[in-house]
Amino acid sequence: MDPAQIDARIDTDTDTDTDTGAQIDQVRRFNRTVTERVGVLHDHYLGQDRPIGEARLLWEIGEQGQDVRRLRERLGLDSGYLSRLLRSLEADGLVTVEPQPRDRRLRTVRLTDAGRAERAALDARSDELAASLLEQLNATQRARLVAAMAEVDRLLTAATVTLDTVDPDHPDGRHCLRSYYAEIQERFETGFDPALSLLPDAGELRPPHGLFLVARLHGEPIGCAGLKLPPDASGEIKRMWVAPHARGLGLGRRFLAELETRAARHGRTVLRLDTNKALTAAIGLYHSCGYQEVAAFNDEPYAHHWFEKRIA
Repeated sequence: MDPAQIDARIDTDTDTDTDTGAQIDQVRRFNRTVTERVGVLHDHYLGQDRPIGEARLLWEIGEQGQDVRRLRERLGLDSGYLSRLLRSLEADGLVTVEPQPRDRRLRTVRLTDAGRAERAALDARSDELAASLLEQLNATQRARLVAAMAEVDRLLTAATVTLDTVDPDHPDGRHCLRSYYAEIQERFETGFDPALSLLPDAGELRPPHGLFLVARLHGEPIGCAGLKLPPDASGEIKRMWVAPHARGLGLGRRFLAELETRAARHGRTVLRLDTNKALTAAIGLYHSCGYQEVAAFNDEPYAHHWFEKRIA
């Protein structure tokens, strides 16, 4: 490599490292400001005789109660730590923890009357804290802060989503596919009959012939995407779907990037997909991610557009 090119690459790498370091510094500064301002540093959160971990758990349990396993996934807590929090709340008479009748290995936690009263008090104090954050600002500053908080919440939620390779017959995979079929049944002009579509069978979305990804947020499935890897042929993206409430988190782009990476690892240089004209947002996404419209490469009766992209 030419020495000038080496110098340029070093300079670029150094700039990237500097940018990353500055971003990390800003994130840490933001964390310090927030934890100080909302009272996380105090053992008695919001003036109550309870640390923030127990207070947050009371709020998450809610009026209807919660499955303990789901609580753990929702909050990302170690099972041992969650058990200690629950024992403390139970000892104070704020919750009950009981095995579920159909499977005694699973437990449900519910608030007692005292727990509901303390949760209501925490809600009131949380409202007071939120108001105190805003009252020192003018109207323009309040609007800016609330908008910035909404953006941070959205981006942090996006960073919480995981992508996992699962068997297409996994319950989360089946849930996503059923939801996908139900949505396109409503959106396609002619409805949707799986029996008429060129659906890949489960074996085509299992290694080594393909793979199937499921996106999860707090343990709940919110999207899926399949990749067919037929021998001596282009890879093909199938059944990409994101739950309506999770749209806007960048999951469509993330699915495409992940599938492109996986396809390249398997030696594919081209990826293909087809879609229906009713899915205008998906069509816009494909165009923006570098997919080019091509002539029809299959006989999918529900397709109006066919796309192709060369990948590294």
